[in-house]
Amino acid sequence: MAADDAIALDGFLDEETVPGDLYGSTARFRLTVSPTDERTDEMILPCSVADPAMARTVIHDLVPGDKLRVTGYLRLPRSPDEPMWLAVNTLAVLETAPQLSDPAALSTTVIERYGPYVCWFDAEDSGEIPVWTEAGVWVGTAGDPDALDELIEAFEQRQAAGGE
Repeated sequence: MAADDAIALDGFLDEETVPGDLYGSTARFRLTVSPTDERTDEMILPCSVADPAMARTVIHDLVPGDKLRVTGYLRLPRSPDEPMWLAVNTLAVLETAPQLSDPAALSTTVIERYGPYVCWFDAEDSGEIPVWTEAGVWVGTAGDPDALDELIEAFEQRQAAGGE
């Protein structure tokens, strides 16, 4: 393929990476790409890395929540039983995931991304879910996961009306 056929995508690593083979010389991961603020534009793209040095980095250095820029070639399925994936040639970490100060909290705390929004779920907390933009702008607190959409929609309406 020609170099101009390569595509570049920015996205978030939402789950752990996995080795692509028994020796760890290849790696696989899923990238959540959200090019706009619309949740309907969000996609999860399977990615594979064939370069052994890059695969070791992917397996050992990347953590869920990292924002990545990947460049590679989109492999479309040729039959219904083949997957689609991005064969990654280059990878850059644009932002590292927020670090939790208490390692014991890792088992009860989850950071979720909803497009450009970040939510903090803590199983041992009161059930309130704090939400902010990836740029750090406070959005508000949702009482439960079902209220997240309403909270984000209200925030977007306030921003469209001139901010708060």
